[in-house]
Amino acid sequence: MKKNSSLLIVFNFITILLFGQENATSCSKETKQHNLLKTATLNATQIAETEKYDVHFYSLNLNMTNTSSYLSGTAGIHAKANANLDSALFELYPSMIISEVRVNGLVVNFSRLGTAVKAPVNSSANQNFVIEISYSGNPPTAQTNPLGGSGMTAGTSPSWGNKVVWSLSEPFSAYEWFPCKQSLRDKADSSFVAVTVPDTCKAGSNGVLINTVPLGNGFTRYEWKNKHAIDYYLISVAVAKYIEYSFYANPVGAPNPILIQNFIYDNPQTFIYFEDEINETGDFMELFYDLYGPYPFEDQKYGHCMAPIGGGMEHQTMTTQGSFSKGLTAHELAHQWWGNSVTCASWSDIFINEGFASYSEYVMLENLYPAEKVQHMLDVHNNVLSQTGGSVWFSDTLNENRIFNGRLSYDKGSGIIHSIRYLMNNDSLFFAGLREFQNDFKDSVARGIDLRNKMQEISGINYTPFFEQWYFGEGYPTYSIRWKQIGQDLLLELNHTASKPSVTPTFTNPIDLRFTRQGMSDTLIRFDVASNSQQFYISNFGTLSATITVDPQNWIINNIGTIIQDNSLVNLTEVFENNTALTIVPNPNNGIFTIGNQQANCWLSVFNMQGKNILNKQLSQNELIDLQDFGKGTYLLEIKNSENSVAKTLKLISF
Repeated sequence: MKKNSSLLIVFNFITILLFGQENATSCSKETKQHNLLKTATLNATQIAETEKYDVHFYSLNLNMTNTSSYLSGTAGIHAKANANLDSALFELYPSMIISEVRVNGLVVNFSRLGTAVKAPVNSSANQNFVIEISYSGNPPTAQTNPLGGSGMTAGTSPSWGNKVVWSLSEPFSAYEWFPCKQSLRDKADSSFVAVTVPDTCKAGSNGVLINTVPLGNGFTRYEWKNKHAIDYYLISVAVAKYIEYSFYANPVGAPNPILIQNFIYDNPQTFIYFEDEINETGDFMELFYDLYGPYPFEDQKYGHCMAPIGGGMEHQTMTTQGSFSKGLTAHELAHQWWGNSVTCASWSDIFINEGFASYSEYVMLENLYPAEKVQHMLDVHNNVLSQTGGSVWFSDTLNENRIFNGRLSYDKGSGIIHSIRYLMNNDSLFFAGLREFQNDFKDSVARGIDLRNKMQEISGINYTPFFEQWYFGEGYPTYSIRWKQIGQDLLLELNHTASKPSVTPTFTNPIDLRFTRQGMSDTLIRFDVASNSQQFYISNFGTLSATITVDPQNWIINNIGTIIQDNSLVNLTEVFENNTALTIVPNPNNGIFTIGNQQANCWLSVFNMQGKNILNKQLSQNELIDLQDFGKGTYLLEIKNSENSVAKTLKLISF
């Protein structure tokens, strides 16, 4: 490197960029069209018709049993026309028989073409209208959902023998059992579900059980009212011979205790088997209330309806769940924040739902079962590393297997949230950002880039490169190290290769290295990465006594290559080592240091690696400077002399 008198010299910790490449694209990926097709059945023209009105209320009044998926009843779609509207298009599966359609109380003719149903509404712009559909039939069984079954399924618990009928509408199966508009961005303001079942059964659904009405002749109607915004796929019913088990959670700051209402199989051994695990729901509620903000539906309830599915489905306020392991229960509860109150704006951004619900499993372990957290995150990373490619964001929004890909949407999504937290390097700020995000997008929808923007806003960190590489990009880095001891100094070369270089050739996230030095405790240093190969020169380091460990706390999804001592390593930084007038003592340090060999009346300015000026002060001779409040990391120190010209720029490492 040719020395340039105008160059700001980096002293004591010098970075040389080798083989750096820009990961440039012709346009930002966030400009791509999100979710042109919101359903699995309608064409683009039909979808455009559904956008001509907004749903604000769904009402269902159904007759069901626990032994057959057959149902009958009436559905109401309360909506507002966005413009002058002759007819409204909604969806219902063709096997469901429509006996009558009423608009604003009057019987009307309607048309059906495949799954699309059109009814005349003759509404002016901003005018409300109500479509009521009387229908009956057997929902289909051939179409699958990510957790098995169809929109409505009748089954028997293989463990307990109980017969259950339950709904599972995510992502495109709500229309299989009730008339609706399947658009993520059009949340209804509220909903009402009434289910008439045999007296031996109970029916669970969203919101508050406002009435249980004995009808005689062996039937009872359960009436559930939800007064919060709800997406179409989160409306649910479950019917079985249940017992009810309820208790209350008491989060700090909650205005009232929160009801946890559970419908458990009436087999007496079932409740005994799961009681302790169900009770943990209260602990998880109290934890997430603290970390993510108030439970979005605390004036209603949270709870579970049991059904024989392999996992759970986060139906709003009443999850459908097959068992109650702590990871599963924490995951589904977290969805009430991440997926229900704030919903992905398109299936491309399912990370908002599943990435955060998956990361909440880790957060739960970290706080309540800390001995299990390390292995959990190792398992998450190992699953991502099992293949070389794949991005969290994707374009194929009609492919359910891709939407609910466990390696990418769940585990890689969880892993990069962990990395976002690492980059912020401040847990209080990180969770404050999540709470603000929840508040900003409450009862609405959000994209991955909305989360990026909030994290940037609250921290001052530019998260755009990270999202381009980890959210939109593919693959992961493999780190290798060569190092050389030069007296008491250390020369280190940090290299990384990418598993999918054709898509994401370089990962510029920081990385932690742990050093063991003779006579000293282990030292963790965070290195800023700008290219695939870099050298770092650390003066007065001491003597390395053991191998270097990469990312010992498992913050970044990565593989480890070779870590070797190489005495043939060429020091490319020697050109800078002659000017030793100003020094940081010690460096690296714990945030407390002095500036050596300074002139009188010097001024110090400190910048973080995002370029934010965090400290300005005049220096006394041998003055102790304390940056501990700003956290560990790398900082640029600009020293100005009495003539107010820059005398030196130093790089400091705080660990």
